Amino acid sequence: MLNKLFLITRATLYTLLLVVTVIPYAFACMIWSPLPLHWRYKLTMGWPRLAVWGARVICGVKWQVKGWENLPNGPAIVLSKHQSAWETLFLPAYLPREVCFVYKRELHRVPFFGWGLALLAMIPIDRSKGRDAFEQVVKVGQQRLDEGRWPILFPEGTRIAPGKTGRFKMGGALLATRTGAPVIPIALNAGECWPRNAFIKKPGCITVSIGPAIDSVGLTPEALNERVQEWIEAEMQRLNPERYRHPS
Repeated sequence: MLNKLFLITRATLYTLLLVVTVIPYAFACMIWSPLPLHWRYKLTMGWPRLAVWGARVICGVKWQVKGWENLPNGPAIVLSKHQSAWETLFLPAYLPREVCFVYKRELHRVPFFGWGLALLAMIPIDRSKGRDAFEQVVKVGQQRLDEGRWPILFPEGTRIAPGKTGRFKMGGALLATRTGAPVIPIALNAGECWPRNAFIKKPGCITVSIGPAIDSVGLTPEALNERVQEWIEAEMQRLNPERYRHPS
């Protein structure tokens, strides 16, 4: 009982940190919006870094990265496992290149958070355009790659509970094969500490595992998507084998 109360107290303090800081940070984003994109991005990433730092200091959510050496020095598309909100904060703040999320344009309407997001020139999707929306993703995605930025997508589309696998959608693989950019697969187990929609964050260490880049040239989107899924799911079993043991 005391342990649960302690966890609730830590989670409450952490939530207060996020709420109290996001509003002034959003207004700060407006103030520095005339700056070049590189500086806007660098300054804006201060808040995700603060959020990751706060999770570690207040809630005991530590992290480690395997495979930094697999990151290419050039264009790439990041396809990552998605278990919690933690990786949406960590990946843009700590990957060595500026990243750009592919997301629905409606997020721009979210007060404070959405305002800052809109200023970072990422890849918003207008879902009302149907198939034309993907052509827009390819066009803008190529522009972002030419700018030296890495598009990042979560192939499963939504947060998936630890030990589970969602259907890997084709968007990331299609973007890679259309642009010729290699894919960086990333496995992570953030859901072990920060479960989906959970108020309480559990102390522990999140592992982010970066796989070798997968060349998209000469592959069909289906073949590329399959390779990405095979690597990510195999790595997930290595990170948390207890999640995949079947009772005898």
